[in-house]
Amino acid sequence: MGVGQRFFMNAFGGWLQLRRSFPPALLDDMTRAIAAGEGTHQGEVCFAVESRLAPMAVLEGLDAHKRAEHVFSQLRVWDTEHNNGVLFYVLMAEHRIEIVADRGIAAHVDASEWDAICAHMRECFARDQWREGSLDGIAAAHALLTKHFPSDGSSRRDELPDRPVVL
Repeated sequence: MGVGQRFFMNAFGGWLQLRRSFPPALLDDMTRAIAAGEGTHQGEVCFAVESRLAPMAVLEGLDAHKRAEHVFSQLRVWDTEHNNGVLFYVLMAEHRIEIVADRGIAAHVDASEWDAICAHMRECFARDQWREGSLDGIAAAHALLTKHFPSDGSSRRDELPDRPVVL
């Protein structure tokens, strides 16, 4: 996708679809899914949705992947005790999904596994199945984290908010 097309998509897209696709009831369900899943592993899951990028930022080279890395830092997903944070980033205007895993997780989970989760979510979103795509993605991330970082049974501190962040 060229810069011109991305500029147009971010200038005129995303913001109307955001509230329709991620209504409060879905955000509530996602919050519960994140909280429940975190009880099965030692990771932290954060979900952020953004309607669009600033068009001038697009012209300056900002893309969804770079923005996801900025949001990862902005939301302090990197700042967990065991470097075990995972960020889902959805950019509505460009129909992009990025998953950024902190170094403690990235060392054990192959990028292809995150890519498969993104692909499934993208397929669901393309069919306007926002609930299914979001909850399936969250469940798949929890399954990976449970496999590689199972709960040790001890009580743990919830280091990141469970509620999805709408940027």
